[in-house]
Amino acid sequence: MRKGAAMTHATSLLDKNHLLSTLPSAEWRQLEPDLDWIELPAGSVLHRAGAALQHVHFPTTATVSLVSSLEDGASAEVAVVGNEGVVGVCAFMGDAAALSDAVVQRPGHAWRMSTQAILHHTRRSPDFMQQLLGYTQALFTHMAQSSACNRHHALDQQLCRWLLQHLDRQDDTDMQVTQERIATLLGVRREGVTHGALKLQKAGLIEYHRGHISILDREGLEERSCECYAVVRRAYDKLSCGHAAPSRPASRDSGSPSLVVTRHLLSA
Repeated sequence: MRKGAAMTHATSLLDKNHLLSTLPSAEWRQLEPDLDWIELPAGSVLHRAGAALQHVHFPTTATVSLVSSLEDGASAEVAVVGNEGVVGVCAFMGDAAALSDAVVQRPGHAWRMSTQAILHHTRRSPDFMQQLLGYTQALFTHMAQSSACNRHHALDQQLCRWLLQHLDRQDDTDMQVTQERIATLLGVRREGVTHGALKLQKAGLIEYHRGHISILDREGLEERSCECYAVVRRAYDKLSCGHAAPSRPASRDSGSPSLVVTRHLLSA
């Protein structure tokens, strides 16, 4: 669906992609004709590793897992993208071949732009390019820290980090995801995830029922997570010009609103 036809329904969601919502109105008018408003079903593949990118996606309510796969079928999530960013950064980094698979984890909506269009706009607007590069730097920190975490930290800590990073990119505290899917994304055995989830449930941090996880105590998850969550969080918090980091829902027993958006200025 073209952006003009979808405006009535989509305008209220525009501010949920922070890369787009923080652009000056004049810049938005330049981008608008090249943006499509689309639905992203769960499990849909936006691109495969090594394939030439045809589009970039700016999620609003969807979250997308960036997954690295091996020849033997093993795979692991290297980063997750939500309303803070863009899927397909290689499209404007000089090589349009994707570095990883991009798979929709949580269904929702996104703005889509062709590779040709985003190349045009990054060449036209140095400010737009700088904003995209600031996000890309945070994304690369995310990918590097995930790799180190998967190699050196206990599974319980990895599970807490994964839950928190996905929680940051949605506006409620419920997740529709199976233990098998989490195990695939962490690159571990399902039994390990089952054991870890049971420990978190007994501690009162989560509630799990057949593919449905409810986060009960966010602060408790942060305490049990390794330092990797905080490192990645700080990288997104430094995004420039008021660009918001991923949303941070409060825990259910805090009495706070379920969606908290923080804005931080980039330190030069």
